[in-house]
Amino acid sequence: MKFFSSQLSFFLASRRTQTNIKKLLKFVVGLILVYSFYSIMFHFVARYEGMEFSWLTGFYWTLVTMSTLGFGDIVFVTDIGKAFSMIVILSGVLFLLVMLPFTFIEFFYAPWIHAMNQAKAPKQLEQAEGHVIITELNTVTEALIKKLNAYKIGYAILEPDLQKAIDLSDHDYNVVNLDPTDYDTYSKICIQKARMIVAAGPDTVNTNVTFTVKEFNPSVKVVATAAYSDSVDILQLAGADNVIQLGEILGRSLARRTLGGNARVHVIGHIDELVIGEATAQETPLIGKTLIESRLREITGVSVVGIWERGKFLQPLPDTVITERTVLVLAGSVEQLRNYDELVSIYHVSDSPVIIIGAGRVGRAAAKSLQERHIDYRIVDKNPTRILDENKYVLGDAADHEVLKKAGLEEAHTVLITTHDDDINIYLTIYCRKLSPNMQIISRTNYDKNVNTMHRAGADFVMSYASMGANSIFNILEGQDVLILAEGLNIFNHKVNHKLANKSLIESNIRHETGCTVVAIKCKDDGMVVSPEPTRKLQLNQEIILIGSSEGENSFTTKYENGIKHNG
Repeated sequence: MKFFSSQLSFFLASRRTQTNIKKLLKFVVGLILVYSFYSIMFHFVARYEGMEFSWLTGFYWTLVTMSTLGFGDIVFVTDIGKAFSMIVILSGVLFLLVMLPFTFIEFFYAPWIHAMNQAKAPKQLEQAEGHVIITELNTVTEALIKKLNAYKIGYAILEPDLQKAIDLSDHDYNVVNLDPTDYDTYSKICIQKARMIVAAGPDTVNTNVTFTVKEFNPSVKVVATAAYSDSVDILQLAGADNVIQLGEILGRSLARRTLGGNARVHVIGHIDELVIGEATAQETPLIGKTLIESRLREITGVSVVGIWERGKFLQPLPDTVITERTVLVLAGSVEQLRNYDELVSIYHVSDSPVIIIGAGRVGRAAAKSLQERHIDYRIVDKNPTRILDENKYVLGDAADHEVLKKAGLEEAHTVLITTHDDDINIYLTIYCRKLSPNMQIISRTNYDKNVNTMHRAGADFVMSYASMGANSIFNILEGQDVLILAEGLNIFNHKVNHKLANKSLIESNIRHETGCTVVAIKCKDDGMVVSPEPTRKLQLNQEIILIGSSEGENSFTTKYENGIKHNG
């Protein structure tokens, strides 16, 4: 009903529609006058032939004849009667079968369809506040929209093409039929009350959007994505508050997952003073021990907050046994992680290179990150224009066993699959897992729907281009830190609200209700408390740091954060 009223308002508000309705009414009035004239003339002709009929019969005969139905129950036999019938039939064909349909379509149906489309894809936002403006829908912004919906944050997509805007509306997206590069657009989308503009198109378009927005209102926060490093400075000069190089971020994230050739902790990120790292247990004295027997916390101070077993994340329990394939997820301070390194760094030493399949932006960013960590690598690519260094690059198809052997597959401990095609990545994951069952395989995916398929294909870790970009943008929006351990598994922080205040961790039942685990608490008095005791009470406005899946984070948000205003 609400949608119908919006359609009607769009329909009646147009001056052209009002003019069209007047024209349509004039035509209908003219048609009624012709119909009435023929109904009256019917009686004169009937009397001429010696027949008498009621006025209703006259209207009936005229309608039947003009509509060309011609039941034949009333027939004139004289020439005058036949001529009159022919005139009525021809008039009916002209008015009812030709002019009326075209007039109806031109003056009513077409404007109504246009109004319906305008209602689906309006030309402006009304009474919007705290919303996010998105300039293009792609895999990244699609994932961002899911996150915005989970946090009940409004958004609007700017789409200049009406048909595309209608299609997006049909798929339940909030869309406005406006051009993001048009200066006048920003007077129609409540930009003064918007929390952020996300310029997510090509670099040149993003530059245009950023410059236009800042010219309209310099105080609006603009986050722009950049495909090329050369575009970063230009976007910043145009006024972008934050520029995100998604390829660079993803490449470095993939490289961080590479455990390298030793058992040292490899830092994958940090939230304030809390550092998160991963370390393989392979060829260390930890193998065969339970976590409680390893006494890692007592000896080094680090806390084991998770365990990877062949790409599957497990909650650490005191009786969890450490195996050859175990990868420990560790949390602690920089000093505590160094203590762990001193304990195990002499084990599992290997100089074998990491194989990177794909020399695109993501692959090159991963190589740069590995080089900074002094880890050897080889990049495989079949495009000769991407071969930059013959000592580090291997020209050829990664599906060719000989090419992979040349790159060092038989000795390599890790392969990074970074191409932009998910089907190719799945194919290569299966291929590499078949050739080297014990190798660590880290793969990229563009679409979230392919994450599970990638894991089934044999990938140990999967990083999503879409989720990585969406989380990066959302972090800027919320002013919070979210660290992606792997696709679908995050470390994130939340402020304690009235729903959690004055409850102990065990009383809050967070793990049971949401599947998330509190790994640290930021306190004013005690600083960062890593792996807090279950009996520790939460205080209002404290910050808790949790680890959990994307679904777990959504469950936590739904249960504990609904109704809370998020400050950007």
